[in-house]
Amino acid sequence: MLSTWRMSLVHLLFGRRLATEEDEGERVGPIAGVPILGLDALASASYGPEALLTVLIGLGTLATQYVPWITLLIVGLLGILYVSYRQTIAAYPSGGGAYSVAKENMGTNASLLAAAALAIDYVLNVAVAVSAGIGALVSAVPTLLSYTVELCLGVVALLTIVNLRGVRASGAAFAIPTYVFVASLFAVIAIGVARTVASGGAPVPVDPPHLATPHATTSLVSLWLLVHAFSSGCTAMTGVEAVSNGVPIFHPPAWVGARRTLTLIVGILVVLLLGVAFLSRAYGITATPPGTAQYESVLSQMVAAVVGRGPFYYVAIGSVVAVLCLSANTSFADFPRLCRIIAVDRFLPEMFVHRGRRLAYSFGILALATTSAVLLVVFEGITDHLIPLFAIGAFLAFTTSQAAMVAHWWRVRGPSWWRHLAVNALGAVATATTLIVIAISKLEDGAWISVVLVAGSILLFKRVRAHYDFVAHATAARDVTLDFRKSEPPIVVVPMLRWDAVTVKALRFAIGFSPEVMAVQVLTGDRDADDLTSRWRHLVVEPADRLGVPAPRLVVIHSRYRELLRTLVRFVRHVSSRHPDREIAVVVPQLVEPRWYQWLLHTPIASLLKTALLLRGGPQIVVINTPWYLDAWIPEQRRLAAPPMRGGLGDAAPT
Repeated sequence: MLSTWRMSLVHLLFGRRLATEEDEGERVGPIAGVPILGLDALASASYGPEALLTVLIGLGTLATQYVPWITLLIVGLLGILYVSYRQTIAAYPSGGGAYSVAKENMGTNASLLAAAALAIDYVLNVAVAVSAGIGALVSAVPTLLSYTVELCLGVVALLTIVNLRGVRASGAAFAIPTYVFVASLFAVIAIGVARTVASGGAPVPVDPPHLATPHATTSLVSLWLLVHAFSSGCTAMTGVEAVSNGVPIFHPPAWVGARRTLTLIVGILVVLLLGVAFLSRAYGITATPPGTAQYESVLSQMVAAVVGRGPFYYVAIGSVVAVLCLSANTSFADFPRLCRIIAVDRFLPEMFVHRGRRLAYSFGILALATTSAVLLVVFEGITDHLIPLFAIGAFLAFTTSQAAMVAHWWRVRGPSWWRHLAVNALGAVATATTLIVIAISKLEDGAWISVVLVAGSILLFKRVRAHYDFVAHATAARDVTLDFRKSEPPIVVVPMLRWDAVTVKALRFAIGFSPEVMAVQVLTGDRDADDLTSRWRHLVVEPADRLGVPAPRLVVIHSRYRELLRTLVRFVRHVSSRHPDREIAVVVPQLVEPRWYQWLLHTPIASLLKTALLLRGGPQIVVINTPWYLDAWIPEQRRLAAPPMRGGLGDAAPT
């Protein structure tokens, strides 16, 4: 009953199990690819311009004069990345992520640098996207401000469950809010631009934005401040690389669907960025201090200024909240695949290679959810606290990928190779320059944390690979054939608490493969275990003598300090040291209860002993488990207790 209920709940949350051959049915097309791989990029149209304006918050409305020009620079850089990644997708139709491209063209160290940058970028993307989404929500509903962290964690949990159901499920679930978001903001931008043109460039806001009080004069508007604003605004480009990492999720030919999806994503993003920049200047919209009671997001002010705070405002802001929160789905789609590729190369634990019940890489999804949740708690779910860490990983991955593609074209030299090389070289120079600008301008704001995390991740990757290499070397069979010569049987040790059916089964198993069996009973004085010394001859020795077979020897140990496990482990190690040329087999009897709650009624001595022996035993010690199933005994007792049936098989029933 309980197991049926549990399975029903699992099916409800995660769906039915999928067979490996059903993987083809989980592929998607460009329209579904946008919500799966493009939400990160599209949502950055919200927090990118806001991050830019937050840096210029001290200038008041003067900041809006610089926003369009900085946005044009960002869009130009975005265009370079678009062309570069189209080439990457075509050159690597099976998946041209920065890690794979760098490994093939620049070697292991460059690929690990790209892997670390991508991994950190994906984790930070979840934290930033979710915090930005909840930030938009509390802008519309200020009473929720005190529950920011809890709401963030709830969104992460929702994303985790949806993605554990598989890629196709996440695409279907996120399609509606994605396209409502795009349609709503396109409508706001179109209405705002039309009203601006009709009014001669000075539209009257339906709901006036916050009046920003400048804290600086025009003379203090330095080039460095604008560079700092540009570096913050560059977060609007994060997520563009996701399509090249996720090529395998598309229907064949996958690279065609990936390029179409990339075109859709970048086209929508360019319109959103230019539209937000234009309306910010036209309506005098500036940033408000984040994390305060006066906070209202730039998009919330923009929608209210253009169409007011009627029903359409709540539809638009609701879609913004949904897309900002769900934009973390890009990381949930790509991070597990990245971990899988790295784990195949043995730079991450092999558990990341295995798929779950819905063909999703469950360990990668859970690892991403856990690390991003920790970040949200540490930084209190405030987007502005996370932004300085964000762009470093993305642009480091951009630069590594573009540089690797330059090396690719130089090595391959196919038709028009020099033109392709020039495009990727331009992308590498542009992203590297931007990376340097971001690193310097945001160093004091916390960008150094990302640098430390990248270095630490590379060290972790190398330590994991070193461990696997060591294990492979230590366990290599070195082409030695199996030795079939008869070996001496092991010395068997059977721990016993008392004489019962559980331990009798273990003893019978032990005497079946070795003549040297020792039953060990540790008496601690605080449990119901009678000393077996007086009964051992009657129970074991005499039956063995009658059959002329060796009898197991009983060893009774009194533990003054009630150390059952330590005493048993110490005894086994002592036997091992006395017989260095023999294997020691420890046969551990274990009662297995049919109900989960019954496990709470028994001390898990057998499980603890097995763990202790595995960790502290030695190369000569072998641990064998002999389970005794309680649910197999119950039907037998019912059968024996039932009244005997009258008559044999086929006899007529009495009348």
